[in-house]
Amino acid sequence: MESRGAVRVLVNAPAIVESIGQVAITLHPNLSTVFRRVQADADTVGQRFPAVVRDLSTNGAFIAGHAMPLLARVALRFELHSFGPVDAIGWVLWQRTADCQVPDPHGALVTLPMGFGVLFESISLEARRAIAALAVR
Repeated sequence: MESRGAVRVLVNAPAIVESIGQVAITLHPNLSTVFRRVQADADTVGQRFPAVVRDLSTNGAFIAGHAMPLLARVALRFELHSFGPVDAIGWVLWQRTADCQVPDPHGALVTLPMGFGVLFESISLEARRAIAALAVR
């Protein structure tokens, strides 16, 4: 049973992924002692590589390709059929470090590719609407 909040659509869209890190912030000294935020992975900043968007929703995507580290902040560009180019920024929330095989509900083995799941931080409203329209078909 599907437990994700957003309806997903299977796609096969070539993409370019780049690890972009996050902007440093300067806080007032009083605030800096009590303020905490998630820190994006900094080891991969600047890495850029081709990948494939395989599973897409208005909230995020599964990207097949090199498995980015957890909490990497990435810029993603891909073409959405009947919409055009999509630019998004997101956070890597999970990864699959290698291809693996699992049984489907009928017992046949299905190969799940190496890659990572991205939660979108920024994507245009128009792109979200186009994704939602594809997901209801």
